[in-house]
Amino acid sequence: MGRKNAIFLCLAVMVLVTLGLVMLASTSVWNKDVDGYALVKKQAVFIALGLIGAVLISNADYRKLRAFWIPALVISTTLLVLCYVPGIGHKVNGATRWIKIPGLPQFQPSELAKIFVIMSLAAWYSHYQTEGRKFFKGFVSPAMLLGVPVVLIFFEKDMGTAMALGCSGGMVMFAAGVRMPYIIAAFTTTVVGAWLVILKNPERMGRINALFDLESDKYRQGDGYQQLNGINAFINGGVNGTGLGNGVGKHGSLPMAHTDFIFPAIGEELGLWATLGSVFCFVVIMVFGMAIAMHAKDIFGRLLAVGLTCIIVVPAMVNIGVCTAVLPNTGLPLPFISYGGTNILFTLFAVGILISIHRQATFVSRAEVPVITQKKQCLRI
Repeated sequence: MGRKNAIFLCLAVMVLVTLGLVMLASTSVWNKDVDGYALVKKQAVFIALGLIGAVLISNADYRKLRAFWIPALVISTTLLVLCYVPGIGHKVNGATRWIKIPGLPQFQPSELAKIFVIMSLAAWYSHYQTEGRKFFKGFVSPAMLLGVPVVLIFFEKDMGTAMALGCSGGMVMFAAGVRMPYIIAAFTTTVVGAWLVILKNPERMGRINALFDLESDKYRQGDGYQQLNGINAFINGGVNGTGLGNGVGKHGSLPMAHTDFIFPAIGEELGLWATLGSVFCFVVIMVFGMAIAMHAKDIFGRLLAVGLTCIIVVPAMVNIGVCTAVLPNTGLPLPFISYGGTNILFTLFAVGILISIHRQATFVSRAEVPVITQKKQCLRI
């Protein structure tokens, strides 16, 4: 690790993006609501825009972002609030995660909010470096910066993104030196509060209950339908897979095969090796993202790199957990692979910021051990 951190990070991202396009072409072409390869072409456009943006960001100085954290937080919070405004907020599958402004494409504010909230937390702790262990400036104030967007995202019925952002923000706070009792208390309070809200939501409770009894008649055609068929897709693929394009789940038994449940489609068509390879790529992103954080020049870059790495890896962990029936269904896409323009656009922007932090990092070369070629005789008395 060290100077080559960015190379390994980019290689892992490149593999995942390529795999995503290949699997999107294999799964979306059978979608009755889509004309041929329209989704592939649209995703390719967003990938191109994301790569261009990532290259531009990577060549800029990330430290300039610190001065704009307050406007960024206000903008992201305002956009999240617009999801609740009738006529602007756009509901899909019961969740109001998108906004539709006349003259602009449909947009998911939570994807932008993830980057801006992490940036705001990093800027806060870089400004109050010596007060990270204090109660108000080290815990209460940054918890409010994180909590307001998380709550807004949660009540959009986007529990997965809210959980991912909350965990990523918690990692930033941990890396900033916040006392563990504060973090544990906040985590416990959040879990209890979320559980009380979920108890009053029959749909969410149904997904949780289905997790423990997927094959029962009560859930196999209802709340557990997607996860049960995802497991069947893995079983059908086995170790070597049925072959690219030969999967049967995408023909109807596996809904969302090109978005939330593209991971089982990979397992069915390309087999165990492809799914393990995908997991390995996310491990590489985690390891070398944290390595970039360790070599960052300042505390702002260090905390920003930790947070950005987490907002890439945590959703991947959640999605894989859902697809393997370890976690309840949350509707969270798999970064770089699932179809979704806003998601892949801002995730590539996050990679660009990580590369910028790497480019500004300071590396210390190990001193070479001097080699003495001269022989000297020594008399021991």
